[in-house]
Amino acid sequence: MSDKVNRKRLFSEFTPPSKADWIEKAKADLKGADFNKRLVWKNLNDVEVQPFYTLEERKSTLPDSGWNELEVINYRRILRHQKNKNQLAQKALAEGMTGILFEVGTSDNLEDLMQGLNPEEQVISFSLGEPDLSFCEQLSNYYKSLNADAKAIRGYVEVPSIGRYLTEGILKESTLDALASCTKTFSQYPNLKTLAVSGREYLDSGANQVQEIAFTLNSVVHVVEEMKKRDLEETIIYQNLHVILGIGSEYFVEIAKIRAFHSLMHLVAEKYGVEDPGYVLMARSSIWTKSVMDAHTNMLRATTETMSALLGNSQAIEIDPYDSEMGDPEDFSRRIAGNIATILREESYFGKVRNPVDGSYYIEKVTEQLAENGLLLFKEVEKKGGFFKGVETEFIQNKIALVRTTRVKLLSRRRKALVGVNKYPNLMERLNPEVLCKDISESSSKLLKPRRAGLELEVIRSKTEAFVADRGYRPVVEFASFGNLAMRKARAGFAFDFLGVGGYEMEEEKSYSSAKIAAETSASSSSDIVVICSSDQDYVDSALEFVKTFRAINTNKVLILAGCPDSVMEKLKDAGLDTCIHMRSDILDTLEFIHNKISKTSKTLKI
Repeated sequence: MSDKVNRKRLFSEFTPPSKADWIEKAKADLKGADFNKRLVWKNLNDVEVQPFYTLEERKSTLPDSGWNELEVINYRRILRHQKNKNQLAQKALAEGMTGILFEVGTSDNLEDLMQGLNPEEQVISFSLGEPDLSFCEQLSNYYKSLNADAKAIRGYVEVPSIGRYLTEGILKESTLDALASCTKTFSQYPNLKTLAVSGREYLDSGANQVQEIAFTLNSVVHVVEEMKKRDLEETIIYQNLHVILGIGSEYFVEIAKIRAFHSLMHLVAEKYGVEDPGYVLMARSSIWTKSVMDAHTNMLRATTETMSALLGNSQAIEIDPYDSEMGDPEDFSRRIAGNIATILREESYFGKVRNPVDGSYYIEKVTEQLAENGLLLFKEVEKKGGFFKGVETEFIQNKIALVRTTRVKLLSRRRKALVGVNKYPNLMERLNPEVLCKDISESSSKLLKPRRAGLELEVIRSKTEAFVADRGYRPVVEFASFGNLAMRKARAGFAFDFLGVGGYEMEEEKSYSSAKIAAETSASSSSDIVVICSSDQDYVDSALEFVKTFRAINTNKVLILAGCPDSVMEKLKDAGLDTCIHMRSDILDTLEFIHNKISKTSKTLKI
């Protein structure tokens, strides 16, 4: 008997374990802890992500989720105010970029922009500051003068419409007329898209992935309906759509989002009788996930976002330089942003497999759930009158505001990490205060306001920098440790990370033989903030003595306890403890309190 037959008989004696069997085994290992609370991830899309998936849960691949291809257009944006735009475009192409996006200003000359560029070989797109049909006419005449192959001309012309309406409240009939006229002007160029619809503003204003999918679809339907009124056929409309989605840092969910959007775009197109919509889906890195604190971490975020975009089957990408939120990007940061996609495609083999995430039960399941939830929300908006009415009644804005508030709370409570912003600060960094947000002013509730997720923490950091400018020194944090070695080290480390976000001068932990000596020494030192670090039992035994001794010497310093010993907290606060920091602490509230106190009690300007 062959070994193969023996093996077959051997394994036939075992019953394959079901998912229920695995869950029961996991529950046993959890020793009574709730399986769903401990192991099932529930994100802000009302999608429950299981810790594992089995063959019995396998789903058929969602139809029309796109194809992953090697030739993804990698755009570099030439900003409107930049000079020597043609030279910058030439440089970008020399550095390996495959697409150029010119932001067109009123003083720009088309022939100067295009000098030395070959539209038949290079993808060249244009973003207009205003719905200027004269530029469209110039561009059309320019292409005709080249006698170029009409099918070889690729890219898009962006007439500001949906994005501007969401952020500025401007959507005139003349703008929609311009969209239709631009589409007719370039009708002979099937690969030059003229109906740019941006959904990036939703993500950058704090929306979740389901909302971005649904509201972008609503935006698309609105444009389709408006173009139909202007005598454009459905097939022509869909062939001219250039849809822009933002890409966030939730790696797998973002992959699923793009795939789900592709599928729903085809589903909606079918309702218009369009079987093969020729739209282009472009992914652009989000503002929401970026930071100006420890800005180099933006390169890591941009990398995962690019990976999500490529695996999600985007046909074009635009990755912002890591310092784009700090003013004009430098040459180095622009080069790095362009290299991310190039390296992933050429060296990591992204795009060389037709659809690499097919068959991943996890991604397939999340894609299906995002598509289902997105379709439900899309239909809800349509029943309420569609995109325009949804914005005018602020239904869309209010939905996004609820999610944005939740996201900010998760960051404030450190339930979600934003490296360099609310966790793992770069203590060696000295920020230019000008790049920090100094105030979050209220804007019209009707307008979406693209922003960074960490703005509230930036405001706190800006107060620290203003303190430094006013007083001439940086507030100093001192760690006074005593008692249990393991716990005092752990809590000092936690407090170091927690308070480091505030931009303070962080001293090394100091260990003392007793609470009394620790209190006397730290109360007499030159620090502004003192953190008590020890174990709960040491707090019960000695913390009250520490606080009383400390306050007898110094009443001005901020006194914080790392931990939260409930049994003695009331007595400690009565004795003069300012606050405590622990896993449930709100970092915004804590840093705001510290700033207010040191502003009133700290030393005057040092010379």
